[in-house]
Amino acid sequence: MEGAEQRGDRKRRLRAIIGGSAGNLVEWYDWYAYSAFTLYFAPHFFPGQDATAQLLNTAGIFAVGFLMRPVGAWLFGRLADQKGRRTSMTLSVLLMSLGSLVIALIPDYAQIGIWAPIMLFGARLLQGLSVGGEYGTSATYLSEMAHSRSRGFYSSFQYVTLIGGQLLAMALLLFLQAFLGKGALQQWGWRIPFAIGALLSVVAFYLRRRLEETDAFKTAGDAPHKGSLRELARHPRAVWTVVGLTMGGTLAFYTWSVYMQKFLVNTVHLEVAQATRISFWSLLLFTVLQPVFGALSDRVGRKPLLLVFGIGGTLATYPLLRTLETAQHPVHIFLLLMAGLLLVSGYTSINAVVKAELFPARIRALGVGFPYAITAAVFGGTAEYVALWAKKAGHESWFYIYVTICIAISAGVYLGMRETKSTPLEGDTPAS
Repeated sequence: MEGAEQRGDRKRRLRAIIGGSAGNLVEWYDWYAYSAFTLYFAPHFFPGQDATAQLLNTAGIFAVGFLMRPVGAWLFGRLADQKGRRTSMTLSVLLMSLGSLVIALIPDYAQIGIWAPIMLFGARLLQGLSVGGEYGTSATYLSEMAHSRSRGFYSSFQYVTLIGGQLLAMALLLFLQAFLGKGALQQWGWRIPFAIGALLSVVAFYLRRRLEETDAFKTAGDAPHKGSLRELARHPRAVWTVVGLTMGGTLAFYTWSVYMQKFLVNTVHLEVAQATRISFWSLLLFTVLQPVFGALSDRVGRKPLLLVFGIGGTLATYPLLRTLETAQHPVHIFLLLMAGLLLVSGYTSINAVVKAELFPARIRALGVGFPYAITAAVFGGTAEYVALWAKKAGHESWFYIYVTICIAISAGVYLGMRETKSTPLEGDTPAS
């Protein structure tokens, strides 16, 4: 029978994971609200151009936001390794709140001219800085707070909340489409999600102030060069593994999730509302799959799931996207989307815990976040821009080939990786 001490420990871990995940949800809602409402606010900042050109400009700012993510990963990762995971996560959510508030209040191009896109650019940089610090620190926190025998399951909630943030943004979009109508949404309603995001970030700040620090951080002590790039440089194999692990995964994730709404409108020629509904339901099911795959990795290991994504994604990405181009029935479109997302789940459900298992506690937050942020900026952050550029050039299939090649490179990394499921994290309770 489970003793009182074991029950108390389990409750302590669950409270911490729920609290950490709630803050993560709010951060990613703020981040994805930009992408979800791009179709409505793009004309306010880039008027007088064709629709694809407007999307290219807003996608460019979306990509530039990613360029701040390595800076945020370094800044907040260093803070998390030196001062604690809780401190870092609390400060990052405040920065996200500021970025969302600025977007909600920016006058449009007709009122202040070129300063409108400049202010949008600046707000997106703040959000990129925040979310850059969020990934590595929250991945580290969830992995360290989970019990060693269920680490894959609990750490998968990082992507549950990451995708959940996107779903919240899309659910709000669906509600506003139905309640306000297209005209009001394009005129002023697009500001609502950013105002809500700013308020939710304040709530997340309160929750994170009450989080408990991890045992792994406490036991790391005051090691020399703790949380520094000098210390990170002593783990080159782990750093390059994170880069290779992330390359194809982040590109595939952004292709099948963030970009897909625009793909369904621009290429499949669905109405915006219909594209949003299909994307919403496919992502909802995708969210449910994350803890299922995470729990599976606790049984069979991390490597088999990564290989399913790597090999399956290499073989299936091009034909799936080609077939989707001409799909007409909503059910057919939904099934094609789910096929892509099912493969991506082999990466998304466990990538955070795999990265955490590669580094010691004294450098874990920086090690997880910094190389990931650089790779995500280069491949994930530019996914929409590259896809739209290829479409505008008249060769949309070039993008499909590009995604396939990146997944194939990551598959090669997965083949050469060691299994990390049984790697102890400092402060772990041994598996039983």
